[in-house]
Amino acid sequence: MGIHIIKMPDIGEGIAEVELIEWHVQPGDNVVEDQVLADVMTDKATVQVPSPVHGKVFALGGVVGQVMAVGSELISLEIEGEGNAGAAPVGRRSAPATVDASVPKVSAPVTQAQPMAAPVPVSSPEPAVVQPAAPKPSKTLVNNAPTPARAAGEKPLASPAVRKRAWDLGIALQYVAGTGPAGRISHGDLDAYVARGPVSGARAVPIAYTARNDEQQVPVIGLRRKIAQKMQDAKRRIPHFTYVEEVDVTELEALRQRLNTQWEGQRGKLTVLPFLARAMVLALREFPQINARYDDDNGVVTRYGAVHLGVATQTEAGLTVPVMRHAETHDLWSCAAEIKRLAEAARSASASRDELTGSTITLTSLGPLGGIVSTPVINHPEVAIVGVNRIVERPVILGGAVVARKIMNLSSSFDHRVVDGMHAAEFIQCIRGYLECPALLFVE
Repeated sequence: MGIHIIKMPDIGEGIAEVELIEWHVQPGDNVVEDQVLADVMTDKATVQVPSPVHGKVFALGGVVGQVMAVGSELISLEIEGEGNAGAAPVGRRSAPATVDASVPKVSAPVTQAQPMAAPVPVSSPEPAVVQPAAPKPSKTLVNNAPTPARAAGEKPLASPAVRKRAWDLGIALQYVAGTGPAGRISHGDLDAYVARGPVSGARAVPIAYTARNDEQQVPVIGLRRKIAQKMQDAKRRIPHFTYVEEVDVTELEALRQRLNTQWEGQRGKLTVLPFLARAMVLALREFPQINARYDDDNGVVTRYGAVHLGVATQTEAGLTVPVMRHAETHDLWSCAAEIKRLAEAARSASASRDELTGSTITLTSLGPLGGIVSTPVINHPEVAIVGVNRIVERPVILGGAVVARKIMNLSSSFDHRVVDGMHAAEFIQCIRGYLECPALLFVE
């Protein structure tokens, strides 16, 4: 038996260090060739590290959240024959005792590859949340019955007089068993409840209103750490300014619904985003300085003819921005299909590095949670981001009459070093013109 050490692979693109975000194996597990051992994250994407050999996990070389240098020891396996690290120690040919890693120690970023100490076997692949020892809350009243008298969500039946008396006594009717028809609560039921657990002076308060002193410590690792670093860098380096304009999308919504009805079952469903993407493509032809990336280290602005549209997507791990390449080549349905495909790839963590890099401008939307106004953060090194707020129906004076119209706000941010306020306003007004008269989207 020998020990085979697997080192952190060189992922390429000049990357010197990666973050360990998940273990798929534990000490003592048997693994086969090509089985995924761990997930690591670069600045651009998540990469899976497979096993090159068959064997048994002897020890793990790091904990989740640790930043590891390329070439450092990732994991050691016990294999048949002679390993690349010699024979297994006598008396240690089974999985070593594990160390509690419920609280991962996140190391400071490593600036260069350094020899690592002996590998530390780890028992848990997940970054756990620290919970202080505290009594587990139960569904109780402070001074009364320990459990509800009915199922969650079932409303207690009682007359207004009974409800008022229960309120005066500080009794939550959810905890009172009713003896009347269909479980209706009577004054007698209140008397019996008070007799079983008398209220001493103050109003009885549900456990939801008691003081809490528990705390949680959640390590900022993986994608969440990358998001934090990127947002901090963007706000530190870019002087943002945000321009908000309302758009009457009544005609656009009518067209969208008609197209969805006409092509139901034959083509994909259209949302507002494909129309907005097309409007952005057309507007960027008139304002090429906004479809650009700014290399502020070298003082160079690169303007692009191709519109590589980043579409901000919320995932379980955090916000990612998959990129729709050459948005100018897509019609409404192909644009909708590509946005859907990229969103699914991002949410399933299957998006490639190419699909997560290279955007020239970003579109972000919170859908029905869009609010009235937002101040989106520019996706560095781009110089603009267009944000969509929710659509609301409002009374509008049109032709001297008050009519109901569907209004949507655009909240967009720009890099003031590159984009002047007047040009930003004109760009958004151009988009507004296309959206308020959607026929113009199809006129070349």
